[in-house]
Amino acid sequence: MDANDTSHREPPAIEAVGLHRRYGPAGAAGFDAVRGLDLTVRRGELLALLGTNGAGKTSTLELIEGLAAPTAGRVRVLGLDPHRERAALRPRIGIMLQEGGFPGDLTVAETGRTWTGLTTGARPVDEALDLVGLLDRRKVRVKQLSGGERRRLDLAMALLGRPEVLFLDEPSTGLDPEARAAVWRLVRELRAQGTTVLLTTHYLEEAEELADRLAIMHRGRVAAAGTVAEVIAGRPARISFELPERHGRYETLALPPLPGAEVTADGRRITVQTHQLQSTLTGLLGWAAHQEVALGGLDARSASLEEAFLAIAASADTATVHPAAPALIGTAR
Repeated sequence: MDANDTSHREPPAIEAVGLHRRYGPAGAAGFDAVRGLDLTVRRGELLALLGTNGAGKTSTLELIEGLAAPTAGRVRVLGLDPHRERAALRPRIGIMLQEGGFPGDLTVAETGRTWTGLTTGARPVDEALDLVGLLDRRKVRVKQLSGGERRRLDLAMALLGRPEVLFLDEPSTGLDPEARAAVWRLVRELRAQGTTVLLTTHYLEEAEELADRLAIMHRGRVAAAGTVAEVIAGRPARISFELPERHGRYETLALPPLPGAEVTADGRRITVQTHQLQSTLTGLLGWAAHQEVALGGLDARSASLEEAFLAIAASADTATVHPAAPALIGTAR
């Protein structure tokens, strides 16, 4: 069989084409929350979906989960329409919403048993609680749990059915650092076992730690997508330092030629932005050594995901997609 023949391969875990979601009527009285989206998540992959406030990521997630039908476009999860074929798909997916809404008067164990009755092929309740570190709280009423414990209960219920695809909507909200680290370990284990995970989060560190790939949404479109390295590749690195002060004033020195770099000064503090960090830094250090100049507080670092995210949030042009995007996500057609 030809190794390049894809006719018998399984479909992606998640696939959306030309996805739109509109609220309200046509024209100015309505609002397009999702403005055309192509999305492919491979089986066993963890995709982090990030977005500025009002970017449309929650609306997108609801379409993929089958909680709403798209205004236009097509979405498939495990080859099924999540809205029209929800009954067939539901036993194969797990959903952790931002708020579970479980009855406060039920105990943790009672909540698990109730949810088990609605879940096909559910794992034992105590096993699910143990996964998220709540086994010793099984007899406690839900209303007596802390906010972080409630989030872990939400996750436990999402894992009851041993899902093939797991949707995690802001899973770390309310968790202390220890609990967050434990949830991250569990998510890594699930992914290692082959579970596909679609994660939304406001914690950029969480996306960097967990995601194989990520997509950043802004105003209903994907503004950047790919691995973390691919998303930040277009952002410049930064070098900063202070020139020496002598006799109560800073010494005026001419910096060496730094091709392609942008240099700004704030008093003695110099900032250099460059897409060629190593060569620019080498030039600066060679110049400083030759001039016998000490570069005070020298700091050199590559671009960060936070910088890329903030640049997208501040940009008025949301139609541009990062060059890495076509392998994963595209813009409206």
